[in-house]
Amino acid sequence: MAEVMDPVLEKKDEALVQPESAAPPAPQKPKKKKKKKIISWVILAVVLGGIAFGMYQLLAPKEEEGQVITDMVQYGSITSTVQGSGITKPKNSETITLTTSGTVADVYVTEGQQVTAGTPLFTIDSEAAREAVEKARKDANGYQKQLDALYKDIAGLNLTPAYGGKLLDVVKLNAGDTISKDQVVAKLVDDSTLRLKQYYSYAYADSIKVGQSANVSVPALMSSGITGTVDAVHMVERISAEGSKLFEVEVTLKNPGTLTADMEASAVITVGGETVYPYESAKLEYNRSTDLKSTVNGTVISSSLLNYMEVTPGQVLVKIDGEDSENEIFSLEQSLATAQKDLETAQKNLANCSAVAPIDGTVIGLAIAPGDEVAANTTVISIADTTTVLIDATVDERNISYVQQGMMVDLDQWGTPFTGMVESVSLSSKVENGVASYPMVISVDNTDGSLMTGSNVTYSLIASENDNCLLLPIQAVKSVPMEDGTTGSVVFVKADSRPENAIDLTVPVEEVPEGFYAIPVETGISDNYHVEIISGVEEGTEVFTTVQKENSWY
Repeated sequence: MAEVMDPVLEKKDEALVQPESAAPPAPQKPKKKKKKKIISWVILAVVLGGIAFGMYQLLAPKEEEGQVITDMVQYGSITSTVQGSGITKPKNSETITLTTSGTVADVYVTEGQQVTAGTPLFTIDSEAAREAVEKARKDANGYQKQLDALYKDIAGLNLTPAYGGKLLDVVKLNAGDTISKDQVVAKLVDDSTLRLKQYYSYAYADSIKVGQSANVSVPALMSSGITGTVDAVHMVERISAEGSKLFEVEVTLKNPGTLTADMEASAVITVGGETVYPYESAKLEYNRSTDLKSTVNGTVISSSLLNYMEVTPGQVLVKIDGEDSENEIFSLEQSLATAQKDLETAQKNLANCSAVAPIDGTVIGLAIAPGDEVAANTTVISIADTTTVLIDATVDERNISYVQQGMMVDLDQWGTPFTGMVESVSLSSKVENGVASYPMVISVDNTDGSLMTGSNVTYSLIASENDNCLLLPIQAVKSVPMEDGTTGSVVFVKADSRPENAIDLTVPVEEVPEGFYAIPVETGISDNYHVEIISGVEEGTEVFTTVQKENSWY
């Protein structure tokens, strides 16, 4: 074998045998340490980057393909159960709250005592309650009187005379004119009968009586043959200028059509064959005279008023648009309704000061004792009929169509079982987190009082069941949007080619592998794990359920 020489030693030996005449080696430039340092750092960075990349490639999570899980459509039994919990409460309860202050005089019951409707509970002395009733009654009566008067006034929208007669001093009214309440539009006089007031000497005080005839003379007509009748005798004491004492007599006479007020006239009365003359003549007066007034504020619609026009009772003389009065009536009706409600509340508050039990039941709350000063708005007693207990429950949208009134419900309170019944199911849903639920009320016969009120109970009822139906896991049935905008249920059937009843989805379902086709299905009841398949697929059909992936670590 050939001997191998160390190159370093070989070069060293050559240097030792160089001749003395050989030129000395040229001097070398000093090395730049900074440049070497930079290069070293670059090399280090490259090495570390490579290591990091290698580690990432080694440790980075890789997308897993996962295992496709399928299930077979098969026959089985299914039971749909509604479960939950709720708080028990009495079916019927009443509380009495005082809205006025007072002092407790007596308390006749104790907490836990059984009472019947009408049992005296307590008495409270409350001056405030009595004053509130008095004020409310006065307010209500006041509004009622105003309203009655306004109803009477509003009848005057058609202005009519109360009796027959003649119109005098008529005011000209045109359509559109404003008319005010109590505005005089004419004078109505009853001129069918005239009245004459005469004074006679007291010497005939016992001789002139009501009903006697009198002969009335009217100088202006040169007539003295008009017969009148004594209508009234007033035993006043008028002293004449000559010192005679006189009394007053009223004589009425029918108007032959030629008489009018303010005509001079005298009435002569025959007493026991003696003619009795009045002290002086007087002027005729109309038997009745009334100012015709509007009873409302409004606008004239039409008017038929004419001076000296003969009118009959109830004849429409002026038509008025009384919108303002109608608005006033509406306002008063509202005020009266409020006042009556206030009176009802005040009377109830006063009645509560001497309260009796409103229902049969148990006193479950008593907050007063004799001598207590009770503030307004204090609930002083609560009575509950616990013979029937209610529980508020809910039914989800999957089972609402199966739950019916009268179904039996299993209950549990602290390990003690009870049996209840579905009393009512509402068809008005409440949606929370995208899930619709329907209120349900469960009632329990609690005649023996063993079920505590105000406590939590769990409930369970069988909404529906089927002993022989096609089943699939809930995960296998997908809810998808359909072409008509509705939401439907489909399963993905495994097949070598597209089935005839397969449909195309508007929105694809993620993770469904190739070789599975969407088939619409009709579903029935469901439990926590399975759903009933009514139609769409047959027994033994293989359907896609989910993709199972192994857990990854980082």
